[in-house]
Amino acid sequence: MMVPLSSFLALSAILFCIGLFGALTKRNFVIVLVSIELMLNAVNINLVAFSKYGAIPNITGQVFGLFSMTVAAAEVAVGLATLIALYRNRNTSDIRDMDQMKW
Repeated sequence: MMVPLSSFLALSAILFCIGLFGALTKRNFVIVLVSIELMLNAVNINLVAFSKYGAIPNITGQVFGLFSMTVAAAEVAVGLATLIALYRNRNTSDIRDMDQMKW
């Protein structure tokens, strides 16, 4: 059974919209990080789908998806380290209280 490309694109759009909504509206730093990961996974679904169903199917999209997952893992590691450091100083994970870098 072949799943059409439009199903992958619809799933990816839904995941990206959920992630965007979470990143823009939530105040908890962990939820914002998870929302960003959701958006990156939506991009990965698109990359893999287009590598399979594109005009010239090849492995380039899948390799780029793996690269994107690596960057996402590094982003989460840096984000969690930042969260831990800020939580130790401020005792909160509310993103509104993280304004130490502002002038």
